Amino acid sequence: MSKGFDCATPLTASLADLFSSQGFKFVCRYLAPAGSWKRLTAGEAKTISYAGLYIVSVFERGAANALMGAAQGLEDGALALQYAREVGQPEGSVIYAAVDTDVNASQYDAIEAYMRAFDSQIEGYELGAYGEYEACKMLRDRGAVSKVWQTYAWSKGAKMSEPNLYQFENDVRVNDIGIDRDESNGDAGGWKVDMAIRKEALSIDPGAVNFIIDALKYYYDEMEGQPGIQTYTHDCANALRRAVGRPEE
Repeated sequence: MSKGFDCATPLTASLADLFSSQGFKFVCRYLAPAGSWKRLTAGEAKTISYAGLYIVSVFERGAANALMGAAQGLEDGALALQYAREVGQPEGSVIYAAVDTDVNASQYDAIEAYMRAFDSQIEGYELGAYGEYEACKMLRDRGAVSKVWQTYAWSKGAKMSEPNLYQFENDVRVNDIGIDRDESNGDAGGWKVDMAIRKEALSIDPGAVNFIIDALKYYYDEMEGQPGIQTYTHDCANALRRAVGRPEE
């Protein structure tokens, strides 16, 4: 299991570096409209990536939106796609839609309809669901989502077998910001900005890749004293090496 957290507070470079140095591997952040205080921005996505952390994207427009059925799912999914593209989230990664409330069996069909409609709108991305035990289990059993992020809240002590993410503690203060603690099974669909670079590298001429790698080496040396940026630069260079069949360094 890898160690992570979710928060509504945007991360600065110093905060992201601090969490990374403490062994955190990922942070869950919100896809939200411009002007929202909890919104992940393209700049913050780069900052988090530079620190070596993965980003897990979550969309929550309203705690009970998922109880409103397909029409709401279509609307929310379209917005999630827009926001994911705005922050540079690479296709193939996951967007978690939140069911941030206690649920009961009478609401299952509406939640499923919401998720399937949401999924129809996020072209290029996988759909995950955040919620309590019953909601996540129902959605996985019905094949409505590919990933689940279970919270212990409202779960009455029950835990799914192998949730992709598990939120096991809420409302704690770490590094002077409020966070929830999470763990990942290693298949949560997180992303970094450099993942888009890796994808593009597949179509780049090997000679051009060698030139770019040399430029990254120079940049790495110039960034002495800034370990977060150096780590990111090193990861980018190795992504390009892998893309053209060269060994990593």
